[in-house]
Amino acid sequence: MRGGRGSGEDGVFSSILTDSDYIYQTPRIHVPSAPPVVVHHDNIQVQVALAMPPYFLRNLIPKRDKTVHSRTLISSLVSLTLLQWIQVFCGWLAWTCDAVDFFSVSLSVTALQAQFGGRRASDITTSITLTLLFRPVGAVLFGVLSDRYGRRWPLVVNLLLCCVLQIGSGFVQTFRQFLAVRCLFGITMGVEVRGFMSGVVQQGYAVGYLFAAVINLRLVPAVPQNWRALFWTAAGISFFAAIVRALTPESELFLRAKRIESEKGTSTKHKTRIFLHELKVMLKRHWLLCIYAVLLMTGFNFLSHGSQDLYPTYLTASKNFSSNQATIATIIGNCGAIAGGAIAGWASQYVGRRLTILICVILIAVFIPLWILPSSFSALSAGAFCIQFGVQGAWGVIPIFLSEISPPAFRGTFPGVAYQLGNMVSSASAQIEATGGNHLRTTIVENGVPTNVPDYAKVQGILIGVVCAFVVVVTIVGPEHHGAHFERAKTAFEEGGGADENIDNDIVRNGDVSTSSAHPSLREENEKQSDV
Repeated sequence: MRGGRGSGEDGVFSSILTDSDYIYQTPRIHVPSAPPVVVHHDNIQVQVALAMPPYFLRNLIPKRDKTVHSRTLISSLVSLTLLQWIQVFCGWLAWTCDAVDFFSVSLSVTALQAQFGGRRASDITTSITLTLLFRPVGAVLFGVLSDRYGRRWPLVVNLLLCCVLQIGSGFVQTFRQFLAVRCLFGITMGVEVRGFMSGVVQQGYAVGYLFAAVINLRLVPAVPQNWRALFWTAAGISFFAAIVRALTPESELFLRAKRIESEKGTSTKHKTRIFLHELKVMLKRHWLLCIYAVLLMTGFNFLSHGSQDLYPTYLTASKNFSSNQATIATIIGNCGAIAGGAIAGWASQYVGRRLTILICVILIAVFIPLWILPSSFSALSAGAFCIQFGVQGAWGVIPIFLSEISPPAFRGTFPGVAYQLGNMVSSASAQIEATGGNHLRTTIVENGVPTNVPDYAKVQGILIGVVCAFVVVVTIVGPEHHGAHFERAKTAFEEGGGADENIDNDIVRNGDVSTSSAHPSLREENEKQSDV
């Protein structure tokens, strides 16, 4: 069983699951109905039932167990060691590289149209679709490698491949070459922290988009290589990240598993057989959870890509902004994203993961009019800030949320594959918007002349509104394992990992039940880490 504070919240999703299918088979915690109020008057007993909200609404706020180790955010941050801070930085940097590499295309759509013979925006966004379609391949590949060989070297190889392909993107001469390189790049983009840190690390993605926008604003217009300089600079950032990760030690959890494996003398062939067996056990046990995670990530990826990928083109084509103005508005939006992610990640530790997500998604829906209706730079920039605050605020909860609901032994593979499969389903978001703009048109005054242009404002407003409704429904019916621990769980290449067993299970089977309680320091340390 997977232990943890307050890890039994089951939501409406539990009504779909039988007791044997329930995630991690954690004890169900049901919030009882309020007791009736008994009023005595003239020996007449009157019972008045208190009105209570529906169960799925009450269950959005997780029940948290008080522990003697609960601490403030500041004290938790101060307690982190230098190595832990470096590992957090590596996670943040990986997200940053991912975004710089990916949004290099989004920021260069107009330049790429000119480079490849005046192609339409919908043609250029094909490269974005292909990149996202191929990401699940990398997610499976690097996820399995991470569970087998640790997080360190698979990520180093991943970042080096990103570097090579970004250099290649800057040297292509034809549109076919560009599409081929971006397909390969999608595979390399298939590549963990808690609470506040969940928001901080995930906001590396927003920071990466911010870096790419600044490079596009200052460097690209100043050099003769134009858009190619953006891709080459992104390659340099990926190379730097690879060096940093190569110098950072592996996590203690994985090293502990490797030591146990070495003591047992397990061969590579035997490990592979165990891994495949445990994977089968996990899929049989958690198939419904797998479907749920993909649906959730589909909504989230539509939310982010639908509001970000075509945004610079939307401002230049539908609002008649200059490229500089569009880039500055993008930078302002990403400032909101960074703030939203960190704040939401912190807030989710107290009000729950799903409730935080719902608040952020409702915030997005409220500010859609400010995002698409105005024509002035200041108003649209304010709309971008608010929308991205909500988008990345919701995303800031996702890393820890997925880690908590993941089968513990597959926490490297499961979140990555779910995320990338959601990416695959939503891969056409930019193309949907570009194609929609070809059919929904509007008229703007350009250089004193009325001009018929794509109405990307209306298209994006409709898409994001529908996606918000979808994410709200999926989030409400989902599970939540707030504060769940996986530090003592078996890994994917250990027998019993697919059944969510802890190392304590082996201790009990061996008859040494006292050992599990002989190390309270480990249990206490796990609880301390949950505060961050």
